[in-house]
Amino acid sequence: MSCNQPCKESSGKLWGGRFSGETDPVMEKFNSSINVDKRMWEEDIKGSVAYAEGLGKINILTVVEVAQITDGLKKVSEEWRSGKFEIKLADEDIHTANERRLKELIGTVAGKLHTGRSRNDQVATDTRLWLYKEIQVIKSFMISFIDVFLQRSSNEIDILMPGYTHMQRAQPIRWSHWLLSHAWAFKEDTDRLMELAPRVSMLPLGSGAIAGNPLGIDREFLAKTVGFNGVTKNSLHGTSGRDFIAEFLFWSSLVMTHLSKLAEDLIIYNTKEFQFVTLSDAYSTGSSLMPQKKNPDSLELIRGKAGRIFGNFSGFMMTLKGLPSTYNKDLQEDKEPLFDTVDTLKGVLQVAAGTLSTLTIHKDKCLDALNPDMLSTDVAYYLVRKGVPFREAHGLAGSVVQLAEKKGVVMNELTVKDLITVSPLFGEDAKKIWDYSCSVDQYVSTGGTSKAAVIKQIQELKMWIEMQ
Repeated sequence: MSCNQPCKESSGKLWGGRFSGETDPVMEKFNSSINVDKRMWEEDIKGSVAYAEGLGKINILTVVEVAQITDGLKKVSEEWRSGKFEIKLADEDIHTANERRLKELIGTVAGKLHTGRSRNDQVATDTRLWLYKEIQVIKSFMISFIDVFLQRSSNEIDILMPGYTHMQRAQPIRWSHWLLSHAWAFKEDTDRLMELAPRVSMLPLGSGAIAGNPLGIDREFLAKTVGFNGVTKNSLHGTSGRDFIAEFLFWSSLVMTHLSKLAEDLIIYNTKEFQFVTLSDAYSTGSSLMPQKKNPDSLELIRGKAGRIFGNFSGFMMTLKGLPSTYNKDLQEDKEPLFDTVDTLKGVLQVAAGTLSTLTIHKDKCLDALNPDMLSTDVAYYLVRKGVPFREAHGLAGSVVQLAEKKGVVMNELTVKDLITVSPLFGEDAKKIWDYSCSVDQYVSTGGTSKAAVIKQIQELKMWIEMQ
């Protein structure tokens, strides 16, 4: 049969047999995802190679046909890798593009590759493969970032600074202790990421469109071939489930919350009012009007991009909300927020690591910011060690604060004689209360800010990194 108009088969659409009319060009563009999902070309080919081998295993393909298809897919892969792959107008998505090119290379036997397979289980497989690979990259960035905290904590362990609550100076702590507070958050984030990874590593391929595979394809073999932990246990859930993306987007939002918190702290510490740290020129910019300014743009962008990733997560949740079960085309909207989040997060982690590793800490400025008033709790602890119940000791410490205010002096200028007017339990050893080093080193319990406790934290985190 000859056609004056393009025949259905020549349209290139995997679903074209049902339709006789032409697709509106606007709809054609609206429906296409190739410009987004083409970045999954490698995963699509990897899944197709495994599927061809699976079809050979159940005698749907001959040994020769399996070899033809896998050799052809290798050539397609080489074209993508070299940048020579040509995307054509009819290539709706990465699956269509790869299968079309495979047919051009090896002929009609390429059509057998799609036996029992659907774009529904293909795209779910490609996305999982792509994300699983990216999780390993992100994990390496997380570990490198945490290592920066550990290096600085080890090298700068003797630097003391104010600890803050409600943005008010609270108690003396070690700079290293502050650094490690963020390191532990990122360590827990990394643990969560690796808890998520096995849930991503579940293969939907072999689920077909929704009902499964009628040819007895060995899905466990497919999973092993692509390097996954197992297979999805229900074909409807396998093709439509995007919880793994939602979970990753939530995880990314949580990481960005921690990154934004770190950035905010450093922005404050970098101000002229604090001067605890100075950012490297490599991670700062200037003002177009005010020559004296050095702006912490790296940190501000980290803080700003948190909102972008939060938006990706919340937007995707709205896409999922209210969908009926099984596959719906709405799910095509999963990849843009996923890809953008991965790209943004990888960039942020590298910039954050660079910013933290190159900043300068000003030991004297940190020490100058300490004030004897911050040792008020130490006054109470001194009395507790003398046998006074804490509530009573707390009240007596408040009286010491009042006495210093009444005399118009800072607390460490009070004499032992002055202190005895508050409680006869004060003695000459009370002078040690005003030693900031003694103050921080009393917090020896696990997780405290004493030097011994901080060293223990560093050691534990180093051991954790070695186990990764």
